[in-house]
Amino acid sequence: MTRDFPAGNYRFIPAVFQYSSGAAADSGFEIERVRFDRLLSLAEGFAQVAKYIRSAGRPLTSFCACELRSPAAFTEDGFRIFNAHYVKTLAEWGLFDGVVNPVARSNVCPEIDPPVEPSFYAFSFTRPSQSRTPTFVIAGGAELRDGSGSYAERTVRYRDLSPNGLKEKVRFTVGSMESRLGAFGFGWKDTTAVQAYSVHDFHPVISDELVRRGAARFGLTWHFARPPVIDLEYEMDCRRVMREMVV
Repeated sequence: MTRDFPAGNYRFIPAVFQYSSGAAADSGFEIERVRFDRLLSLAEGFAQVAKYIRSAGRPLTSFCACELRSPAAFTEDGFRIFNAHYVKTLAEWGLFDGVVNPVARSNVCPEIDPPVEPSFYAFSFTRPSQSRTPTFVIAGGAELRDGSGSYAERTVRYRDLSPNGLKEKVRFTVGSMESRLGAFGFGWKDTTAVQAYSVHDFHPVISDELVRRGAARFGLTWHFARPPVIDLEYEMDCRRVMREMVV
């Protein structure tokens, strides 16, 4: 379920070419999360990420996760084109070999005051640590089943925004997060932050589908944003990180 990435001092959950499903620091290392005080364009963001990582004395291959913001949800083809552009920098940094990508990612679309182009919100990288506390970042996931079919074919309760439809979407996504956590041997009790992304009111299912399952042990950060592909309605990610910075 996981694969080692020695060049970055972390292991990851293989997924698709554009991102992994999560990254966890190796023993002797920890993940640091850095959030930008303002959104940076993709090019400027990558430049600032490289500058920060190098100033910490770390190789660019220690880059293990990022959080992006896009102007609006993509079509399926548009998302594929964007991803092909995004991974070019990862290839230059020695992270993407053309098939396998160890870097976890969330990419969502603010409904109000969105950026004019895909932009960086935050990133994470590994650095040496004497702490024995494990750290990890679980990538963003929506109500999309694994498989080779189209997004429409794999979306849970496709275009169903009824109360029951939203409930199933949330339940499926929470389950996906639990599966990814489990791949590393973790659970909700190990998280320090959980984020949800939706423009719909999912409050009626919070108590049963999130709180009772342990997903809101330190609260829940709700971003009023859409998942990155049209007709996906609810996304989540989570992490355990001891060191977080704003720059």
